[in-house]
Amino acid sequence: MEPQALRRSLSLRDLIVYGLLFIGPLAPVGVFGVLDAKSSGAVALVYLVATIAMGFTALSYAQMSRRVPNAGSVFAYASAGLGRPAGLLAGWMAMLDYLLIPAVAYLFCGIALHSQIPSVPAWVFTAVAFVATTAFNLAGVRVAARVGFVVLVIEILLLAVFVVAAVVVLIMHGPARPWTSPFGGTGGMTASAVMGAVSVAVLSFLGFDGIASFAEENTGDERQVGRAVLFCLALAGLLFVVQTYLAGLLTPVSPQHLASAPAEQGTAFYKMTDVAFGSWLHLAFVVVKGVGPAFSAMSAVAAASRLMYGMARDHGLPKALATVDERSRVPRAALLTTAGVAAVVSIWAAWLSNGLDVLVSIVNIGALVAFTLLHASVVGYFVVRRRSRAWLPHLLVPAAGAAVSVWIIVSATTMAKIVGGAWLLAGLVLVALQYRRGRRAPGGAAPETVPGEAPTRRSR
Repeated sequence: MEPQALRRSLSLRDLIVYGLLFIGPLAPVGVFGVLDAKSSGAVALVYLVATIAMGFTALSYAQMSRRVPNAGSVFAYASAGLGRPAGLLAGWMAMLDYLLIPAVAYLFCGIALHSQIPSVPAWVFTAVAFVATTAFNLAGVRVAARVGFVVLVIEILLLAVFVVAAVVVLIMHGPARPWTSPFGGTGGMTASAVMGAVSVAVLSFLGFDGIASFAEENTGDERQVGRAVLFCLALAGLLFVVQTYLAGLLTPVSPQHLASAPAEQGTAFYKMTDVAFGSWLHLAFVVVKGVGPAFSAMSAVAAASRLMYGMARDHGLPKALATVDERSRVPRAALLTTAGVAAVVSIWAAWLSNGLDVLVSIVNIGALVAFTLLHASVVGYFVVRRRSRAWLPHLLVPAAGAAVSVWIIVSATTMAKIVGGAWLLAGLVLVALQYRRGRRAPGGAAPETVPGEAPTRRSR
């Protein structure tokens, strides 16, 4: 029996909407104070460097999505470039990221709304956000994309209001810090301090890679997913640099003060809006940052379900997860499983006093390991299998991207490394069990017959 197919219904705009929703245009708001303190005020420079660093990963995704346009994304790519075991491992590690990001987003939504309505527990808001966004996902990928587009427009409109208001204040009253400080710092800036901040800032971009999970629902040719990945990263980087540049100019306290008062770092952006514009913009940011994460979670759950579907279809996970709903053409079983895990984890964390810190400390390690295997798959697919002599895109770019990922992994917290190591060990057990059962899948096939692989073109 042939595996059930997903419906091709996502345009280039829809893919970009999913990617930007996953990232969140206002992602720097919550970490602005942390980065300002770490970089001595050079937050815009930090995001510029972070955009370039993540650009290596975006290029690797673009190249592999063109050659292997499968819903399994990094699972399919690593299988094609490195073989079945690496593919399973890459997919397994990516799932850690994809399962926990929506849990963090749901939890953040609950905490933010609870702060405005203290009489309602955070877990209630978390549960409501879960039910609403899961309903949109089950209704079909197009319905979810349209709802997501509306939310994304609201977030970008709020960002536009902030930019216009900031420009007006700067013209009328001038900056609180030197004009060049968001790129050059306020004194005492060092390269090591900036790079330390970059290791935190790159985490704001996690999610753009989820676009590749929708490859089989893409209405364009095999290049459209790659274009969406690159455009999404570039646009997010531009938005991040602009908002942090303006925020850096208007922040009334020094980076040195924030460094000496860690408790104030999380609210530094909001305090800046209070001083520069008044409480009205502060409230608008709180409301949008309270609702927006729920739709980031919606996008994350959708991407995770496609990864799970792709792995199940190729026998990496239970076959039941590869079923597709006849009406909506979404992988219902995979979607409900992903959403259920995210809901349980987020509601559990909402009961803990430090639940958000616990989740955030471990959420990124899976993605970074998967990114490393993605870069290795580019080399394996093009240089080893195809004998490509295009050293820049097929060797140097993925090598640089892998170096960035490994560097961030090394700088991760001890808890993140422990959880990531445990998850990796579980993945190795999964690989061993798959081979013990004698199953065979894309990466184990003959090199020239990888299922889902686009027609071969000569590498230049």
